[in-house]
Amino acid sequence: MSEVLNHKQIKKKITRITYEIYERNIHSSGVVFAGISGMGMTLADLLANELRAISSLPVEVVEVILDKRDVANSSTKLSADIDLEGKSLILVDDVLNTGKTLVYAMKPFLDRKIHKMELAVLVNRAHGLFPLRPDYTGYELATTLNDHILVDFSGDNYSVHLQ
Repeated sequence: MSEVLNHKQIKKKITRITYEIYERNIHSSGVVFAGISGMGMTLADLLANELRAISSLPVEVVEVILDKRDVANSSTKLSADIDLEGKSLILVDDVLNTGKTLVYAMKPFLDRKIHKMELAVLVNRAHGLFPLRPDYTGYELATTLNDHILVDFSGDNYSVHLQ
């Protein structure tokens, strides 16, 4: 297992992504981070906290709950019912592999009146089986489908490893 990103590098990537989100959404009536269960939700919280620190934009966070092991047969739901009208929605996950999880994570938002939807990921593996391209990427990493990316946000020592 080899380290791809260490704590300091991840913090810098989160800061950079947050500034990009702020620049592209400065005139929005608010930003909602929708974190996919697990590390996606953790990353959404980190991005939201960083955006609150650098801007006065209204910021909310909601969890997108689905079973990543079986997204096609999983019911996708939100942890809370929030008002999205006119707001920018940032769908967040830790790793973009094929895009399948993100496609299913969009389901609860398809009939909502949002200003726009964007995607943010910490690591983009760019296998692209679905026509998705993240708007915000921390790190692009060429891998095989057999490789595994492990993101760890526990404690005070974040890391990303290739296994």
